[in-house]
Amino acid sequence: MFTTNHKTNKDNRPDRRAFLTAALGGIALAPAALAQKVNPVPAPRDWSNNVPIKYPDPDVVALDPKFSKYIVGNTPMQRLFTGCFWAEGPAWNGVGRYLVWSDIPNNRQMRLTEEDSKVSVFRSPSNYSNGNTFDYQGRQLSCEHAGRRVVRYEYDGTTTVIADHFEGKKFNSPNDIAVHPDGGIWFTDPTYGIQGNYEAFKATSEMKAAVYRVDGKTLQVTKVTDDADQPNGICFTPDYKKLYVADTGTPQNMRVYDINGTSLRNGKDFVKLVIPGTNTPTATDGMRCDTDGNLWCGLQPGVQIVTPSGEPIGMIRLPETCANVSFGGTKRNRLFMTCSQSLFSVYVNTQGAHIC
Repeated sequence: MFTTNHKTNKDNRPDRRAFLTAALGGIALAPAALAQKVNPVPAPRDWSNNVPIKYPDPDVVALDPKFSKYIVGNTPMQRLFTGCFWAEGPAWNGVGRYLVWSDIPNNRQMRLTEEDSKVSVFRSPSNYSNGNTFDYQGRQLSCEHAGRRVVRYEYDGTTTVIADHFEGKKFNSPNDIAVHPDGGIWFTDPTYGIQGNYEAFKATSEMKAAVYRVDGKTLQVTKVTDDADQPNGICFTPDYKKLYVADTGTPQNMRVYDINGTSLRNGKDFVKLVIPGTNTPTATDGMRCDTDGNLWCGLQPGVQIVTPSGEPIGMIRLPETCANVSFGGTKRNRLFMTCSQSLFSVYVNTQGAHIC
C-alpha cells in the first residue's frame, strides 16, 4: 500500500514515477558514497526466468545520481539465450525486427526475433564472424576472422567483399564495425582472430593493428589511425563528429578522435575504467552511444555507462563478461548484451543513437 508521504498527481493518486524513483534506494547519495558502497557481484537469481526478481532490478546500479533517470524501475533483466562459446557483435535490424549476433568459436550467427523471442541459427558457417552492423540501405555488414575481411550481404543473397587487404597485405582479423551517414564503413583490425585456431585459423600478422575507413561506393580503403595496441570496439558520437575506439591491448583504455571528413585528428585518451568497488582495471570491448551521448560499454562485470565527459555513472552487473551491446526493439530502448555464453537484455529509459 502507498503511504501518504508519496507525491500525488493532480487526481490525488500516487505518482508512479516518484514511487519507483524512491524504490531505487540510495540514488540520493553523493557519487563518492555510491562508489564506496557498490558491489560488483551480481545478485543471486534464477536465470531460467522461472522465479521472478523483485523490482527494481538489483543489478542495474547507479554509481552516480545522474544515472537514475535511465533506470526503468519496473523491468527485469532477462537471459534470452545461452549455449554460445563467445557471443559477440549484436546488431539490430529495424525493418525485420530482429537481433543478429555472432557465436565466434561455433562459426555461426544467431538471430532473435522480437515478436516471439525465438532464437535460431541465422547463418552457418559464418566464416567466424565477429562484429556486425547494418548500413543505411538495410544490408548486413560483418567482420570475418576466417576470411580476414569485411563483407556485405546483398538483397539477392550474394556476398560482396568490402575490404580484405590494405597496401597489398592481408588484414589481421577485422573485429568491430560502424557505419557513417556519408556511406563510410569504419572498422577495427586487431590480431585476436589469428592468434590461435579457436576463433578462426592461426596465422602470422602482416601489419600493425589499426582502424580503417572504407568508402561505401568506391570501396577505397584508408587507414585512419594505428595508435592503439589492439583496437577493438568502435562507436560514433550521436552527431557523428567524434569517434571512440576501445583498446583492449596493453593500455586497456578508450580514445576519442575528431572526425575530419574521411580522416581523424586530435586523438586523445578518453577514459580508463576499473571494476566499480575495486581498483581492478577492466577494458571495454564493444560499446554503443545513447541519444544523450552516454557510452554503454561491454566489459567486466557487465556493462558500464560513461558520460560524454568520461564519467562512469552506472553499471549493469552480469554473471558473464559482456563483449558487446546494441540498442534495439521497436523503440530502440532495449539494451541487448552479448556475454560470453549468453544473450541478455534489459529495457532502459533512453534510446540508441544510431540505426543499429
